[in-house]
Amino acid sequence: MNVPFFIARRIRHTPTTSFSATVTKVGIASIAIGLASIIIAFAVLFGYKRGIQQKIFVFGSHITVSKFSLNNSYEESPLPLRTPLYKQAKSIAGIRHIQAVATKAGMLKTADELSGAVLKGVGPEYDWSLFQSSLVAGRLPRFFKDSAQCNPNYSCQILISKRISDRLQLGVGKDVIMYFIGNTLRPRKLQVTGIYDTGLEEGDNVMIIGDLRLIQQLNNWGPDSVGGYEIFVNDFSQLNDAYRDVREAAAPDMRPVRVTDTYKPLFDWMTLLDQNTGIFLVLILFVAGFNMVAILLVLMMERTPMIGLFKAFGSQNSLIRRVFFYVGLNMVLKGLLIGNLIGIGLCAIQYYFKLIPLDPKNYYMDTVPIAWDFPSIILVNLAIVTLIALVMWLPTLVATKIQPIKALVFKK
Repeated sequence: MNVPFFIARRIRHTPTTSFSATVTKVGIASIAIGLASIIIAFAVLFGYKRGIQQKIFVFGSHITVSKFSLNNSYEESPLPLRTPLYKQAKSIAGIRHIQAVATKAGMLKTADELSGAVLKGVGPEYDWSLFQSSLVAGRLPRFFKDSAQCNPNYSCQILISKRISDRLQLGVGKDVIMYFIGNTLRPRKLQVTGIYDTGLEEGDNVMIIGDLRLIQQLNNWGPDSVGGYEIFVNDFSQLNDAYRDVREAAAPDMRPVRVTDTYKPLFDWMTLLDQNTGIFLVLILFVAGFNMVAILLVLMMERTPMIGLFKAFGSQNSLIRRVFFYVGLNMVLKGLLIGNLIGIGLCAIQYYFKLIPLDPKNYYMDTVPIAWDFPSIILVNLAIVTLIALVMWLPTLVATKIQPIKALVFKK
């Protein structure tokens, strides 16, 4: 029989009205609240980061490749489509997808309003999955499947943002004239088929999505000329490795740019969030460890006569230390169970029912986001058990300093 475990179990089964039972409940509650706070903080942080990244990738990609130029405007230099980089991109380790795009600035005009905009032309290989989650009205344009086109050479269907829609009073199915400035003013009649909303002002204020062939015609490019490539990686954490491989495979006149460089302030801000969460985690672990030390000390002081009796019967210090270690470990495990139920339960409620709203103007999304990262939850549980288990050995040293004669006198 495991004597320390048997004694620890008898200590745990004290009357619920005793002081020991009250202190034990406080210890369990402190661990549960701390763990639940960590789980919620991690779920919100990861959800917020993933939400922001997805919104950024709606307008760009992990790596953007364009023609090397000193021009910083939306007027791009043509890049050949069938380059070795474009053909071999998917064979590069970590690359998931590559697509050709082009952009051109212009003016949208309705009967009463005028607004600047940037038309982003996309081709048949364009990945619409990110835009699909941001679509709030209508449908995505069908550039190469609709038989009814306004022009035999390109599609007139476009996707606009909710901000542009509200500003110009444009709804789904409405026509709008877009003027492109060059040597002459060239108007094109376009039709709105869908409206998206990402919450990122930088893109929502100006970006509309149209047919790549329209921009090729406006720029007098052939079908083999595009404005650049957008490259997506399988694992965002391996972005730097993929960027290095793309840069080595790119021609000297190509300029690859990482999304972390294009949107550097946003990614620096998310890095700062990671640092704050790390500090929060350390503080929670410190408080939980300190509480366990204090609670075990209180329990041992209350059990001083018992400790003295064990020593009088010849019990070793290691046995007494293990008894209180098992008592503390039981509190930790109960606290972890309750904390996981509370933390995961509250996150699930927010994930499915969206009860807590946010102001999209300030937070880029309308509800508190939740992302499930169970490996992180498991690691947090293991970290709490390991840290508190190490810390709990400290108060058990007090038991080795108790002298039997004084403990028995204290009992009287």
